[in-house]
Amino acid sequence: MQIHEFSSEEFEDIVSHFFIPVMVRSGPDFRGRVALQELGQDLTLSLTRWGPRSADRTDRMAASTSEARRMLFAVQVAGQGQMLQRGRLAELAVGTGVLAEARSPYKWASPAENRQLTLSFSRELLPLRVAEITEACARTLDPAAPAMQMLGAYLGRLFGIADRLTAPQRLDAGQAAIDLLAMALRDVVPSVPGADGSAEVLLEMMLMHVREHLADPRLQVEELARRHHVSVSHVYTLFERLGTTPGAYLREQRLLAAQGMLSDPRYARLSTSDIAAAVGFLEPRTFLRAFRRQYAITPSNWRREHLHSGSPPAPSRDASP
Repeated sequence: MQIHEFSSEEFEDIVSHFFIPVMVRSGPDFRGRVALQELGQDLTLSLTRWGPRSADRTDRMAASTSEARRMLFAVQVAGQGQMLQRGRLAELAVGTGVLAEARSPYKWASPAENRQLTLSFSRELLPLRVAEITEACARTLDPAAPAMQMLGAYLGRLFGIADRLTAPQRLDAGQAAIDLLAMALRDVVPSVPGADGSAEVLLEMMLMHVREHLADPRLQVEELARRHHVSVSHVYTLFERLGTTPGAYLREQRLLAAQGMLSDPRYARLSTSDIAAAVGFLEPRTFLRAFRRQYAITPSNWRREHLHSGSPPAPSRDASP
């Protein structure tokens, strides 16, 4: 578990690093605390304590493709607050839950100190259609609803015991939390016109195909279009729904897979060049540049900081020093 305590001057950096970048306003005596459990690749669960504050994700921030896939689901543990997104206002009382997405602007405010349990994840992990996810944002989940009661209790228990789970168990537990979230959200998502349309289905098929074929170096935008019998321009149009491009999505998924392998003891004997090839990078130097650009650290240094194993990894053939 990671624990961070911070002042009002550090608030914006903490929120941007662990959640979604926003503009924050708080009083000079503000104190905050984040306790964070890493459940798996691109999936965390945290317990936060905030003083009075407001957070604003602007149109310009929402237009950034680097965080476009990030989602937050917050359960109000203590205190009250409000969240506004896509013209919907969610009133947050103890026990309520609310979903927010990074690709649209939002405002979050609380008049007094409050605590929240927050699940942070990539939207591809949530087994709902893109349009359904968007429609679920800023819709309050009633604490009296059975699905919300199950979800809230599960997240609280998972946060308390995650330190005692193995890495595979944390990953499985995190996916179970996502499945419970999907069940709870289906209670509040209204009927979405066209949600079953061919475009939504095709996009979901492409996202699944990318995740299942990352090791294939031939899988580029043109090949993705060919395999799904559509034009390259149509692929770009579909990925605009996610606020990104197909090339950026491919690269990010490959880097996320590499990040997971570098921190997994099962792959400790593989060089970074081997891992680059395993996630579809033909050239180790291309992988090195992309990884360093994305995470501001080399693959070798990431491995040294995050790999926990009884034996050291084999020397890497990475181009980094």
